Amino acid sequence: MYGRPYVIFNPANQDHRKWFANFNKTGAWGSCPVRFVVNDDHGDLITMIQRELIQYYVDKEFSKPSTVAKKQRQKSLVFG
Repeated sequence: MYGRPYVIFNPANQDHRKWFANFNKTGAWGSCPVRFVVNDDHGDLITMIQRELIQYYVDKEFSKPSTVAKKQRQKSLVFG
C-alpha cells in the first residue's frame, strides 16, 4: 500500500506554501504529495497552517527595516 508521507507544515518551505495555496484554490488535498499533520495539541490543520503563514509573513515583513524607512534615512543623509 502506498501512502503519502506525513509532514509537519513548514511555512518557510516554498513547496508547502504552494501546496496549501493549491488547496485553497481547489478545496482538496488530492494533488498534494504529502499529508500535513497538526503539530500541536489544539486546533485543526487549516487553522494551524493559516496561523503559521501569518506569523511567517509578519516576521518576514517586520524583521527588516521597511523600504519607506530606508528611503527616508537616505534622504536625510543626502539633504541633511
